[in-house]
Amino acid sequence: EEGGNEKEEKDEIWEQKFGFHRGGGKGSTTSSEESFLRRRKKTIWIGVTITVIILIIAIPVGIVVSKKGGSSADDEVNNTDSPNNDNLNNISESDIPASAKGGLLDPFTWYDTTDFNLTYTDETIGGLSLMGLNSTWNDDVRANPNVPKIKDEFKYGAMPIRGMNVGGWLNLEPFITPSFFADYNSRDVIDEWTLTKKLGPTKAAQKLEKHYSTFITKKTFADIRAAGFDHVRIPFNYWAITTYPGDPYVPKISWRYLLRGIEYARQNGLRVNLDVHGLPGSQNGWNHSGRQGVIGWLNGTDGDLNAQRSLDIHDQLSTFFAQPRYKKLVTMYGLVNEPRMVDLNTESVLNWYDKAINLVRNNGITAVIVFGDGFMGLDKWQGKLQDHQNLLLDVHQYVIFNVDQIALEHDEKLTFACKGWTAQTLRSQNTATGFGPTMCGEWSQADTDCAPNLNNVGRGNRWEGTLNTGNKSTSVLSPTCPTKNDPKCDCGPANADPADYSDAYKKWLLYFAQGQMESFEKGWGWFYWTWETEKAVHWSYRRGLEAGILPKLAYERSFKCSDDWGDFGEMGLPEEY
Repeated sequence: EEGGNEKEEKDEIWEQKFGFHRGGGKGSTTSSEESFLRRRKKTIWIGVTITVIILIIAIPVGIVVSKKGGSSADDEVNNTDSPNNDNLNNISESDIPASAKGGLLDPFTWYDTTDFNLTYTDETIGGLSLMGLNSTWNDDVRANPNVPKIKDEFKYGAMPIRGMNVGGWLNLEPFITPSFFADYNSRDVIDEWTLTKKLGPTKAAQKLEKHYSTFITKKTFADIRAAGFDHVRIPFNYWAITTYPGDPYVPKISWRYLLRGIEYARQNGLRVNLDVHGLPGSQNGWNHSGRQGVIGWLNGTDGDLNAQRSLDIHDQLSTFFAQPRYKKLVTMYGLVNEPRMVDLNTESVLNWYDKAINLVRNNGITAVIVFGDGFMGLDKWQGKLQDHQNLLLDVHQYVIFNVDQIALEHDEKLTFACKGWTAQTLRSQNTATGFGPTMCGEWSQADTDCAPNLNNVGRGNRWEGTLNTGNKSTSVLSPTCPTKNDPKCDCGPANADPADYSDAYKKWLLYFAQGQMESFEKGWGWFYWTWETEKAVHWSYRRGLEAGILPKLAYERSFKCSDDWGDFGEMGLPEEY
C-alpha cells in the first residue's frame, strides 16, 4: 500500500493534486477559488481481567476493586478509572440463557454497562439488536435557547446547523488516536484493518471496547451541548452491523456504544446525524474507512458485491432507525462518507445513491438524507438527484491538503475562508448553479498539515516538505509553508502546547474558525471535525476551547468577516508560523 503499481500511483497523484483524506481540498475548489489561488500564485474478552471484591478483615475498611482492567489508549484523553458497573448487581447470571452466555448479549462480558438496560433480550429490528436500550425516552429537551426541543421541528434551511463530529471514536483514525499505532512499524499497522489483524480478535476486542467506553462519554455530549452546539454527527463503520469472511474487524461491539451515544445526545437536546464512515470494500481507500489502499466499493473484482452489501447494511440500518423513538432525534441520515468519485465511475455512484435513497425511504426513514460531494466540485452537482426530496449535499472543506492552499499567507487563508467559501456555498445553494441544499459536514481550525499521522501513518507532511508517499512523483519533499524552502517551515510551533502560542496567532486562529462558521452558515450549516483528539489541538474543539482559540459558544461570535481584522504581520505573526 506504499506505492509502486499503476493504480497506487494514480491514487497518490490524485491525493497530491486535489487534497488528501479528511478534506475536499481542490476536489471542491470552484472557478472563483481557482482564480483566487491563481492570483496568489507565490503562490478491547473481559473475563480474563475481572477482579474480585476484596474484603480486608484486619482493616475496618471495605475496598471495592473494579471489575475491569486494562490501560487507556491515552491517559490525557481517556478516564483511567474503570466503570464500576453497579447495575450488574440488579441482575443475575442465571438471567442470561445458556445459549447467550459469553456472547454479545451477555452483559457480564461487557467492559462497560453504565446506562445500559441489562434486562436480557434477543429481540431485533432489522436484524439489529435492541439489547441495552431503555424502553422510555424524553424528547422534551432543547440543546440551547436558539433551537427547538427535540420533540419539535428543526427547520432545516431556515436555521443553521451548528454541529460537532465525534470522529475517531467508533472508527479509528491514526491522527486522532496515534497511541494505537505508536508501537508498530508504520508500514505494517496503518489503519483499523491492519491493527485488528495484528492484535487478533481477543486483544482487539478488549482494546477497542475500552476505547469505545472512554474516548467519548456521557460527559462529552454534555460538554458539546454546553459549548453551544445543537447537532452531533456520529461516524461509525459497517462492522458495527456485520462483518464478512476475511474481515479482521471487531464485529458489532461498537453497535451498543452507538445506541448509547445517541441516547446521550437525546438527553442533551442534540439532534443526530448518522454517518456511515466506512462501507464494505472501502469507498475511498483511506484509513478512516477502515482499510487504506485500493478502493473495493463499486470498483474492482468485488465492487458490485460490496455495493450490494452496502445496500444490505442500509436496509438494516434504515429499518432500525425508522422506529418511532428515533423519528425526532435522528434527523439526518448519511449514506456514505467521502466516496472518492474522482476515481470511481460517476454514473455507478449516482445509481447506487438512487437505489440507497429509495431503499431507506421505503423503509420509513423521514430524516434528511445526506450524501457526499465525492470531491467532484460542488458546481458539478447542478441538476443531479433532483427526483428525490429532502436531500442534503455534504462537502468537507480544509485548506491544508494541497500545496496551493496550504501556502496561502494568514491574511489570504482568512480571506479564502470568508469570501471563497461564502461564494461557493451560495452558488451550491442555488439550483440554477448548484445542487441546492448544501452543508459543510467537516472542517477544522488547522492551518497546517503538521498533526502526526494526518497524511497517513508515518508519511510526513507538506508544510515541512517531508511527505514521503513512496513515490517520487507524488511526494512533497520541499517545504510548502508560505515562505517556501525556508528552514523556518517547522511543525514545532503548530504542534506546540497552545500555552506557547503568541497572542497574534491565537487571535488569527479564532478569526479563522469564526470566518468559516459564517461562510458555511450561508448554506444549511456545519459540523466541526472533531471534538476530541489525543494531542492535535487544531483538530479538537475541546482542546481549542481550553486554549481560548475557539468561541465559548458556537452561536456567539466575536468576529465577522466584514470586520477589519488588521495586519497580522504587524501584530508579530510570521507567515511560517
